Amino acid sequence: MKLSILDQSPISSGQTAQQALHNSLILAQEGDRLGYSRIWLTEHHDLPGLACSSPEVMISYIGTQTRNIRIGAGAVLLPHYKPYRVAETFNMLATLFPGRIDLGIGRAPGGSAEVTMALSDNYLQNVYKMPELVQELLHYLRRDFPDSHQFSSISAAPVPETLPVPWILGTSEKSAKLAAENGVAYAFGEFMSHKDGVKSLQLYRDQFQAKGSLTSPETILTVAVICAENEEKAKEIALSNTLWRIQSEQGEGNTVPSVEEAKQYVWTEREKDLKEKIEEKMIAGSPSQVKRRLMDLQEQYQADEIMLITISHDLEDRLNSFRLIAKEFMREV
Repeated sequence: MKLSILDQSPISSGQTAQQALHNSLILAQEGDRLGYSRIWLTEHHDLPGLACSSPEVMISYIGTQTRNIRIGAGAVLLPHYKPYRVAETFNMLATLFPGRIDLGIGRAPGGSAEVTMALSDNYLQNVYKMPELVQELLHYLRRDFPDSHQFSSISAAPVPETLPVPWILGTSEKSAKLAAENGVAYAFGEFMSHKDGVKSLQLYRDQFQAKGSLTSPETILTVAVICAENEEKAKEIALSNTLWRIQSEQGEGNTVPSVEEAKQYVWTEREKDLKEKIEEKMIAGSPSQVKRRLMDLQEQYQADEIMLITISHDLEDRLNSFRLIAKEFMREV
């Protein structure tokens, strides 16, 4: 099974944003050493507890200090930006780091309504235009505008020898269809979706149209995972993540709390219900338990690759989780 990493650069209590971003580098270096396929950095704007607003900057930072692991955005929030600028940026990254750059494309706002207004004048209008924006971006990357198009004479320079690989990221059949129609790879965010992911991935495979360099459908399933030496410890570590997510949804979660802080927290009845739903979605257990769950998910979704998102208060717990999983799947590590 191909395994990879999604990193949100979480800020833990008692920690600065600078430390959180440096931890993302440490995680990428460990993922590189352990043989993970890729690491993607997310884009969030003024959201409590998340440090990365510019995955492009992090890709460059990580690219210079790793060797083999692919690096990408998970995702660039396209409605905020002009496709030409995105194409230029990722062509430049692909020129600097040949054969290692992924361009994940999403349409979420990435922040509050006020942040959205500060970032772009026409976000909602551009959400409706998402199919056109994706097509324009892909034309720049593939250099295949029709001769009659007004942009056919320009290129998103520098043009790399190995192009960045575009991915559509989503949580619904709508995003699956968009990826299929444009002949790009598709990543489904199972960890944050309430939709039928099996149906979405099957729709993508059924409707896939080969375009550009991708000749057959390619899929990633992204799941929330915390692995520890035993189930009890994994669930204990996961508790701080669960509390942070609930507090964030309530506008209160400024940083990821420690396990001790989470243990001492007094949960309301509503929060207990939310906690149960989050725990149902998350995989937390021993290496053998996590492997079994991931294998079951791969069979259920028929995914080509599983991407893991792991948030804990302590960096060492995050690193240990990825080490244990790598050891369980790749015995030589």
